[in-house]
Amino acid sequence: MNPGMKPETAGRIGLARRAGKLAVGEEGCLKALRSRKAFLLILSRDASANTKKRFRDKCAFYQVPLIECGSRHELGAAVGRSAAVAMAVTDAGMARGILQSAGEYGGAH
Repeated sequence: MNPGMKPETAGRIGLARRAGKLAVGEEGCLKALRSRKAFLLILSRDASANTKKRFRDKCAFYQVPLIECGSRHELGAAVGRSAAVAMAVTDAGMARGILQSAGEYGGAH
């Protein structure tokens, strides 16, 4: 069973997007990780196994927390797209807020 995403978490992700503190898409996330600007990486629960492995390895290397929450459609809706598989939060305070919200819902890894 896929429990979905807590509305508070979706709201915080949307706020980060509107503030310009969110990289959306695999290439944008990889760029944020490599430039050490990412404070949190968010993956959809329905991302492919290959995508999950790639980002788990990158996050471990760059020591960036990674959470899986929601489907690609729920994450996309949070940022005004039809779908989004990966996003990187580039603000430490917003990353902490999203982690706290997702962690309370059981989404943090």
